[in-house]
Amino acid sequence: MSTDALYHPPLMPHLLVEGLNRYNDEPCLYLGDKVASYREVREQTSQLVQALKASGLGQGSRVAVISSNRPEVLSNIAAMQLTGCIGTPLHPLGSLEDHAYVLQAAEIDALVFDPGAFGPVAAALKERIPALKLLSFGPSDIGDDYLALAETFAPQPLVAPEVDPEDTASINFTGGTTGKPKGVTSAYRTTAYMTQIQLAEWEFPQELRMLIATPLSHAAAAFFIPVLQKGGAFYVMQGFSPDGFFDMVEQHRITATMLVPVMLYFLLDSPRSATADMSSMETIFYGASPMSPARLQEGLEKWGQVFYQFFGQSEAPMVIANMRKGDHDLARPERLASCGRPSPWIHFALLDSDGQPVAPGEPGEICVRGPLLMKGYKDMPEQTAEAFAGGWLHTGDVGRLDEDGFLYIVDRTKDMIVTGGFNVYPREVEDSLSNHPAVAQVVVIGVPDERWGEAVKAVVVLKPDSAASDSLAEELIQHVKAAKGSVQAPKSVNFVAGIPLTPVGKPDKKAVRASYWQDSERSIG
Repeated sequence: MSTDALYHPPLMPHLLVEGLNRYNDEPCLYLGDKVASYREVREQTSQLVQALKASGLGQGSRVAVISSNRPEVLSNIAAMQLTGCIGTPLHPLGSLEDHAYVLQAAEIDALVFDPGAFGPVAAALKERIPALKLLSFGPSDIGDDYLALAETFAPQPLVAPEVDPEDTASINFTGGTTGKPKGVTSAYRTTAYMTQIQLAEWEFPQELRMLIATPLSHAAAAFFIPVLQKGGAFYVMQGFSPDGFFDMVEQHRITATMLVPVMLYFLLDSPRSATADMSSMETIFYGASPMSPARLQEGLEKWGQVFYQFFGQSEAPMVIANMRKGDHDLARPERLASCGRPSPWIHFALLDSDGQPVAPGEPGEICVRGPLLMKGYKDMPEQTAEAFAGGWLHTGDVGRLDEDGFLYIVDRTKDMIVTGGFNVYPREVEDSLSNHPAVAQVVVIGVPDERWGEAVKAVVVLKPDSAASDSLAEELIQHVKAAKGSVQAPKSVNFVAGIPLTPVGKPDKKAVRASYWQDSERSIG
């Protein structure tokens, strides 16, 4: 521990110990027909800490996790924090190639896995990386039974490891929508600072019954401390479905949840959205990808002002900007395209390509500074230097501020389409198309065009009561032309059954583009 420890703030391990010790018999976790109290989660965490140490894993060990939603995932997240392990979640929907890449790039020592759902995946990864230690949530032919080992230990009081705010806490991999996934190395200060901003800014219900509909290994880490600090409980879905979601809200009087926009679209398109009792729901946190303003309006009309938006990225997680529930105002429909105001707890700027601030109202790259930032990309010094050029983190998102200080994401810098010398931001075209009553989801991309260089193409998923036709395609083109002008209007529209998603639930523009660029000499990443 360094001499300046006198000034170190409490970090995630300290906050976990304090939160898990704060309550005893109150419920902490509901999953399936199992309910675990704070005491039970605390005791299992202690047993898992001892099992990790007995397996030769401790401070600085690199541990990846792949699991379906099961109770042990939550205790294991806490146990890894309390041993000082560096965590890397593997997304349950990722491919074997993706997983192998991540394990090698992060130099993972051990993989904790769910044998029921991911036994074959763990076996295949062990074959590729023979030195990989396997710890199984239960009996397995190929790994040590992590839970059985934990049962051999008596629960002990929880103790935080001696970690420095600058020590590496996790390595999370970016979605890879713009090239090979990069390992985002986060320090303990990153998550501690994120949590402080959440507790200062986010509108959590007083009685917090938090429905987790996304993978626990990813979502729980972001909500773990706020839920513990408020004496709340996690209600965990084992797989997302609209009926399952509405059932849990009604049964448990859920007060908060976190959803990615595509999940909200599925809920809004379900017949249950009109009949389910959502009266207990106080806050729906949403983020991770842009939300269609038209669909957000639909949600507000159905369920009221319960929506809270967060904006961030792996390199500066979740709290760069926040849009409060009261700012989701149907009387100001143009504001539904915003992601709220930049957080006062970080330095924020919109910069041009020379690193200079843009004029008021003009678009510029969103750049941030502060304790929230990552340490860098693992083993990628050039990309790290590029991301931190000029003493700012360059997010790669283009935004503009309105006269009231609300931030609008115009688009990713890499997604911009250059057609006939004009710049077209797909996000603006997508928002326009999603206003059309037939459109459920839409992705807009640039495709090769001999005349224009790139042409604007819309890839559209229709709502259940609409049918694809040439006349509808032409109607959508004219819809954008009337709203945005001919340059931004799609030259073509493709109707599809579904849009591919990245493992974290964002529309995978890279995959959509690939099918249109495969015969072209020039490709866009």
